[in-house]
Amino acid sequence: MRELELKYGCNPNQKPSKIYMGDGSELPIQVLNGKPGYINFLDAFNGWQLVKELKKATGLPAAASFKHVSPAGAAVGLPLSEVEAKIYWVDDLGELSPLACAYSRARGADRMSSYGDFIALSDVCDVSAANVIKREFSDGIIAPGYEPEALEILKGKKKGSYAVIQIDENYVPNPIERKEVYGITFEQGRNELNIDDDFFSNVVTENKEIPDSAKIDMAISMITLKYTQSNSVCYVKGGQAIGIGAGQQSRIHCTRLAGSKADNWLLRQSPEVLNLPFKEEMKRADRDNAIDLYIGEDYMDILADGEWERAFTEKPPVFTKEAKQEWLSKATGVTLGSDAFFPFSDNVERAFRSGVQYIAQPGGSIRDGEVIEACNKHNIAMCFTGLRLFHH
Repeated sequence: MRELELKYGCNPNQKPSKIYMGDGSELPIQVLNGKPGYINFLDAFNGWQLVKELKKATGLPAAASFKHVSPAGAAVGLPLSEVEAKIYWVDDLGELSPLACAYSRARGADRMSSYGDFIALSDVCDVSAANVIKREFSDGIIAPGYEPEALEILKGKKKGSYAVIQIDENYVPNPIERKEVYGITFEQGRNELNIDDDFFSNVVTENKEIPDSAKIDMAISMITLKYTQSNSVCYVKGGQAIGIGAGQQSRIHCTRLAGSKADNWLLRQSPEVLNLPFKEEMKRADRDNAIDLYIGEDYMDILADGEWERAFTEKPPVFTKEAKQEWLSKATGVTLGSDAFFPFSDNVERAFRSGVQYIAQPGGSIRDGEVIEACNKHNIAMCFTGLRLFHH
């Protein structure tokens, strides 16, 4: 297949639309089910690159949950804790494969953003992963292959219209990439990122202790940022992105946005949220919406009389600001990555409030000294990678 006609481009009025290889060669994909659209393919190809690089950097199966050309979540296949399995709504599925764990983490960290995602898997999709995907609202998936039973499970989604793409894992793109804007062609070399033992070696703070687990999280943050619309900041803990701030013009706003998502992930593990008395018939998406309201500033939208009865068997107590702050104060071991340097120390101060202990960023600001001083104040270990990761 040398080209594939699409229904339309980004919007229904943008026709004609197709994907093809500029050199006339065959596309490195097969559509096994459904009819992926223009944005689906953008998410699929960006997501595939992300998980392929995560697998290469960590040696672990990887998954990404993509929405609107940025990842809503990314993770590697480490086992889930009992609490994680519960907050990701997979505690009833028994033991999960590493690939299924990776997607559960990628989907679960920010379930509000991941709703209606496009999935990327680094490995052949197995039955365990397909069973997790089966129950989630999603537009499609890209992977290097599918177990026969897993493929049949996926084909049954969305009344048989679920988009399933298989990509040639040996495909190597041209080292020069091009795109058109306003009829003008842009050309650049691909942004190749080789994470090895030396990538995080330039530790510029007084605290120079970065454990191997944090280096894995740093790698996840860097690779995730590489495929996130800039400006971008990514919080990572335990092998998964827990907060991604994408496309903000100000870096502190990236840090705040990603930090608020990381805080929500942490708050979902609190006893107040774990013990919410949901009605049995409540769907997972409705529970996610209710939790988002409950832990936010608009909690009365779900706790007001006439509203709480829709979701709960009894009215939950208010999760007070003080109680939330007390829970968040226990956060620790979080890693933060930034796609460009921190121009001010306020980014460090905000990151510290979400439990950040390790930071990876390019460095190069005229205020690097102030940023390093802020890290030293909080005993944060920070390395300069020397590599900017803008993505547009």
